[in-house]
Amino acid sequence: MTLGGLITAMVTPFDKDNTINWQATEKLIDHLISKQVSGLFILGTNGEFHVMTKEEKLDFAKYVVSYTNKRVPVYVGVGGNDTNEVISLAKDMESIGADALSVIAPYFVKLKEEELYEHFKAIARNVTIPVILYNMPGLTGNPLSPTLVKKLADITNIIGIKDSSGNIDNIKAYIDETKEKDFKVLSGSDSLILNALKLGAAGAVAATSNVLTDIDVAIVREYQAGNLEKAQDYQNSIEEFRRILKYGSIPSVLKYALTYVGHDVGEARRPVLPVLDEYQQDIKDVLDNYFKEEN
Repeated sequence: MTLGGLITAMVTPFDKDNTINWQATEKLIDHLISKQVSGLFILGTNGEFHVMTKEEKLDFAKYVVSYTNKRVPVYVGVGGNDTNEVISLAKDMESIGADALSVIAPYFVKLKEEELYEHFKAIARNVTIPVILYNMPGLTGNPLSPTLVKKLADITNIIGIKDSSGNIDNIKAYIDETKEKDFKVLSGSDSLILNALKLGAAGAVAATSNVLTDIDVAIVREYQAGNLEKAQDYQNSIEEFRRILKYGSIPSVLKYALTYVGHDVGEARRPVLPVLDEYQQDIKDVLDNYFKEEN
């Protein structure tokens, strides 16, 4: 498995009764793979891991891994606040065939760097599959410093990091600190995909690619082909979609948009509320503009 390219931060489809929608899951997986994404990143922030039970996470991951059937790698989120619980979930995800694990920093309680180091080290040492760190300080309150990441990169099966800080200088620092190691940096901020690639990032984990799959894949493809102007045009073109994502809490607008373009993934789980009526027409107009050629 080579970590890189354009990986989709996939939503978790739900039925009207808030249970997992398996049919919609299959349809979305097939769609994303047909558009040549480099992998599926499940049970992350946009996958609503934080409002799913352990049993649901295992059921969903097992289904996705089985249905994907090695067509692309499946990266499974196992983050949490209790180190032992995360280790237990990580072992279970390894046993069902996850290609790699994504581990977000613990949240709510502010931790010291040594505590964060021991947390990630313990998780990595209890599995044999690759582990990808996940930095999202705006939501966790526990940033992973470049110094900490450099230290963690010495652990054999910690192979990379997804950075959702939104700070290009932070991405650069990760790249600079780990450039002598077998370690990959991924942008987790969709607005920074191209800039991160230019600095040496291996790729991106993009939530917008649930909907704008062709565009996000093209950013990476055109960059790798040396077509920087085209890559920049594609990068610029996702900004209007990113604007409307602010109309609701994660991932309400993303799921509304997916449903509008033909993937009935349901609504986000409470406490996140459905998209307000006053925003729906603008969302539809923006999506119609993106997909007018297909329609």
